[in-house]
Amino acid sequence: MKRLLNLLLVLCIGTAVLTSFRYLGIDLGELGASGNLKQMAAYVQRFLSPDLSTGHLQAIARGALETLAMSALGTLLATVFGLLLALPAAGRFGWPLQGLSRLILNALRAIPELVWAVLMVLAAGLGPNAGTLALALHTTGVLGRLFAEALENTPPEPADAIRLQGGNAIGAFCYGTLPNLFPQLLAYILYRWENNIRMASVLGFVGAGGLGQMLYLSLSLFQEAQASTVILAMLVLVFAVDTLSSWSRQRWVKA
Repeated sequence: MKRLLNLLLVLCIGTAVLTSFRYLGIDLGELGASGNLKQMAAYVQRFLSPDLSTGHLQAIARGALETLAMSALGTLLATVFGLLLALPAAGRFGWPLQGLSRLILNALRAIPELVWAVLMVLAAGLGPNAGTLALALHTTGVLGRLFAEALENTPPEPADAIRLQGGNAIGAFCYGTLPNLFPQLLAYILYRWENNIRMASVLGFVGAGGLGQMLYLSLSLFQEAQASTVILAMLVLVFAVDTLSSWSRQRWVKA
């Protein structure tokens, strides 16, 4: 009986795969035809000769700085607003504000960055402002949720001791809760910054500035050499930020 069920499952999966190919009209034989393979090889070959002219490299440097600034500012804004929303979301101000703040965080996190970017382009126009706002809104939802969970798992005794000695709520948080929480918060912030660097490079495809917008324009104009240089710049930028973030975590978070 078990073998029969497994056989039926395999047959169902195979039928679903074949049906998908037929429904989508995918012809692997046509894809592998000699003429198509030659066209693909010529297309790839044009990417293997990046444009290293001075003017183009200067434009890429400006685009890389714009991408880096978008990710850094978006992460900074998300850190501030995420922490402000995390305090009520962790139940520090009663259940009505807890439910409302969690609803806001869920809504911000549920909408992808690309959708936020489209909305911000319509609201703020083309350029890095839209990309920065899109990153800040989505990352606020992510960091706010992570911060709230970290706050819920933080021992309350140090903050309670400060309040028993006559300290106010702000002092108790800054000197009793935040020191124990800071390494974890910093790890979350650095990790999201890494993700935002990659996403900032993609948001340009909807007009949100940075290297992504340069790549979209190059591909739209079939300028493969220029597009290849932009892709290489993206790889270098992501690798550099990953290395910096890893070094920062080892130096500050694990210290």
